Amino acid sequence: MGAFEIRGGNPLKGIITPQGAKNEALQVLCAALLTDEPVTFKNVPDILDVNTLIELLGDMGVKVERPAPNTVKLHARDINTEYFTDKTFKKKSGKLRGAVMLAGPMLARFRKAHIPQPGGDKIGRRRLDTHIRGFERLGVKFHYDAEEYMFSLDGHHLAGAHIMLEEPSVTGTANIIMAAVMAEGITTIYNAACEPYVQQLARMLNNMGARISGIGSNMLTIEGVKKLRGCTHTMLADMIEVGSFIGLAAMTKSEITIKNAGVQHLGIIPETFQRLGIQLEIKGDDIHVPAQENYKIHTFIDGSILTVYDHPWPGFTPDLLSIVLVVATQAKGTVLVHQKMFESRLFFVDKLIEMGAQIVLCDPHRAVVIGLNRQVPLRGIPMVSPDIRAGVALLIAALSAQGKSVIQNIDQIDRGYERIDERLRALGADIKRID
Repeated sequence: MGAFEIRGGNPLKGIITPQGAKNEALQVLCAALLTDEPVTFKNVPDILDVNTLIELLGDMGVKVERPAPNTVKLHARDINTEYFTDKTFKKKSGKLRGAVMLAGPMLARFRKAHIPQPGGDKIGRRRLDTHIRGFERLGVKFHYDAEEYMFSLDGHHLAGAHIMLEEPSVTGTANIIMAAVMAEGITTIYNAACEPYVQQLARMLNNMGARISGIGSNMLTIEGVKKLRGCTHTMLADMIEVGSFIGLAAMTKSEITIKNAGVQHLGIIPETFQRLGIQLEIKGDDIHVPAQENYKIHTFIDGSILTVYDHPWPGFTPDLLSIVLVVATQAKGTVLVHQKMFESRLFFVDKLIEMGAQIVLCDPHRAVVIGLNRQVPLRGIPMVSPDIRAGVALLIAALSAQGKSVIQNIDQIDRGYERIDERLRALGADIKRID
């Protein structure tokens, strides 16, 4: 297992282009199972999680071609529906929470599916209740094998229904949409997630012949069809990378231009970083972040301390709270970071405190950051990446710190960020992979 060796404290400069969206890829790639015709995907991120999912699809019998960099062609003509009971599937799927997204399309096309207990990040519970209850409303019966940690789903009575979700789960909404597009009758999903990636999935399915209306709202109506066709789909820029690069520029006093950032799909992400005092300029679909010696955290209108918290779209994404927390350590001012969704995602702050940051971890969900206004630079230390987002937050901290840092367990970072070390070196970062 590799590590990053980083010598920080140097300003970076240049242009960087975000990869394709990881969270979109894990949804739309599974949708290729809905048709026996080829589906071509462009701007596919070449990262560990996505490649693991593509391997799973290949093991199921999907023909996989890579005609160009970041382009994948999937042809799900001959599928081994019994693959889910294979030990290979259980081993691979246990490392990837995106494997649950196979269930919806398998139910729609083959009327049966299996869902493993979700793997991936160690950031707290990842409940499957929204998925299972949504499928049940569509007439699916399920059995849970406690010894194999596997749900078996029977969709032979799949039919449209009215579904009210208890939470606007992104993956739950996407999974239910894919099951409903070929169910008999009409399905309505209320309290649906309306993130850009769910919108992208719905538009792709409509291009394949599905009938989905209400896209972009929390009320979706799906009229089931008998068959779907192939299509070509281009993925959005990864909004988490965009936010990470904004934070990187601020922390390292760097001038960075983020090309093809997908600005219209970023929601309040740019505004949230501006509230931390970060200057940025939007030029068409690019974001220019100038070098800043200092940045000051805003307060609320009444003068009270700013709180940044995660919330379903169009609120702030939880995947960027780790970046916000790190960026605030060198700002002027104080901010409360409130991570509502996952109970273990803030535990990496002990390493930031060891680097010299002033942070009070109030409980598993809340941390108060007292900005140092660059008067006391962070210092390099050895550390371990606990999950994808915390790993990149620590990477940003290391690039801003004085001295050498070593980050272990970088497989977690590689799961979500494509060739991050090479791309940062192109900006002038002193970072290298070591054994």
